[in-house]
Amino acid sequence: MTPDEIISSARKVFDIESHGLALLKDSIGDAFVQAVNLMLNTKGRVIVSGMGKSGHVGQKIAATLASTGTPSFFVHPSEASHGDLGMLTKNDTLITISNSGESREMGDIISFSRRFGIPMIAITGCATSTMAQAADIVLLIPNKKEAPEACPLGMAPTTSTTTTIALGDALAVALLEMRGFTREQFHDRHPGGKLGNVLLKVSDVMAKGDEMPLVDPKMMMSDALVVMTEKSLGCLGVVDEKGILIGVITDGDLRRHMTADIIVRSAADIMTKNPKTIPPTMLGTEAVGLMNTAKITNVFVVDADGKPLGLLHLHHLLQAGVV
Repeated sequence: MTPDEIISSARKVFDIESHGLALLKDSIGDAFVQAVNLMLNTKGRVIVSGMGKSGHVGQKIAATLASTGTPSFFVHPSEASHGDLGMLTKNDTLITISNSGESREMGDIISFSRRFGIPMIAITGCATSTMAQAADIVLLIPNKKEAPEACPLGMAPTTSTTTTIALGDALAVALLEMRGFTREQFHDRHPGGKLGNVLLKVSDVMAKGDEMPLVDPKMMMSDALVVMTEKSLGCLGVVDEKGILIGVITDGDLRRHMTADIIVRSAADIMTKNPKTIPPTMLGTEAVGLMNTAKITNVFVVDADGKPLGLLHLHHLLQAGVV
């Protein structure tokens, strides 16, 4: 094949699968709403099962559901027939995936759900299939006549797997929105890797406790400079008798007040009043934006009363991989 023919082949796949997704979009209706409500009200977990390529897709759907607030896991139908059926309870909801709806390996898990009254959602391309007829709710993907597989042989699951994955994503997103799932909850489920870094809160990386450079407003600058040097964070927080942050002293403040008598002046004389502060729940990425806009390299993290909980330096965010 020439380079142009290779590119043409790829674009044909995209066109065929895009057509399948467009058909799926137009077909979404009451059954989808029923499925979302069933999953939302499931007291146990959403169990996903499928064989072959449908199984691989099912694992992805289960993982996406679990990471977005809907407890879920995948059960292989063959393993289910050899003891894993015990993972299903009456409090669960079962999602079965089969394009044809006639995968014989799915028989035992389907029969088990029917016997014990476990609600079942079927994702299939055939409304008259055995699996569809057994299900409580049927979510149809476009069939092969409407949306053929992108494989030129018409055999390798391509369009069908793409539309099934998209349908699973749609279920997960609808449930996420209905649950009011937050960025913080998402971070709790994604603590590792780059995604975990991006979702870190400032409370996860800030300097706290004795690491914070805090001084009394009456402290002479000769002593305050010693504290500032020892803490090595490039600034000082000035707190009143109630422990509330009333000002900060930065390197810039020192340069602006650089006179012969600076060391005998008080911290209150040098500090910048009403400094910018942030809450401990702010995401690190948001803090980066604030610091860039304000052209500062550090900021105090305070509670609702204005008492310092920590000090965030740009270096903390760099070390954590947020920046």
